[in-house]
Amino acid sequence: MQLSGETTLYPIVGHPIAQVRSPRFLTEIFDRRGINAIVPPVNVRPENIHSTLDAFRKMENVGGIVVTLPHKIDALQSCDVVSERAKFVGSVNVIHKDADGRYIADNVDGLGYMDGVKALGFDVADKRALLVGVGGAGSAVAYEILARGAAHLKIAEIDTARRDATIAALDARYPGKVGIGSDDPTGVDFIANVTPCGMREGDPFPADPTKMNADQFVADSITKPAVTPMLQAARNLGCRTMAGAGMFDAEAERLVDFLLGEGLPAQ
Repeated sequence: MQLSGETTLYPIVGHPIAQVRSPRFLTEIFDRRGINAIVPPVNVRPENIHSTLDAFRKMENVGGIVVTLPHKIDALQSCDVVSERAKFVGSVNVIHKDADGRYIADNVDGLGYMDGVKALGFDVADKRALLVGVGGAGSAVAYEILARGAAHLKIAEIDTARRDATIAALDARYPGKVGIGSDDPTGVDFIANVTPCGMREGDPFPADPTKMNADQFVADSITKPAVTPMLQAARNLGCRTMAGAGMFDAEAERLVDFLLGEGLPAQ
């Protein structure tokens, strides 16, 4: 890793920040690409997020920002250009600062999730999908599943108001391709969990493995444990799976690309 007066900073802002793994891994990606840049963690209380982002605009060696909890929603208000998917999700997790100091933002949670799935050989185009959880990253994953051409998407979510609002918003963009789901994965090709279920011992299965079959692809967003009980049950049936690390690794590459100005939304 390089560190000099020429090093570009791409801070990651959150509160708390101690648990975040991104500073190390994103900095390693910059280093692997031969780019003199680091991703320092910055602990920012919610009431200070806008003043912090304003300060970063004035720092010539800040090239962009990674945004994590709890700032993803509030940070959107500080951005000058926002992608369509970030507008849909209502939050941003990465900001590119251009030569004029403008903040150009996106939410790549869904891209990272589905890039990880694609890297393991599964294409959701023309397939039927079940997504469990549409809070935060889940709504981004829902958007991306349909954007990649899924034939139909069922959404299961314990917050029925959030579920129904997400379904209505998606149906406006993809008429007839989205509906209400449950923990029953019967009849779908792709099963995606974007909830915390599986992190703690005794958690219920997000999707019922007794109703899965070996032809289904099962994905999770949880990184600890590395293999959740649902994924292990799916593997025992012969299903192909993606663990949370697959999303994390794929999204890290997307974050670095965007910070460097690649894949920016139309302006």
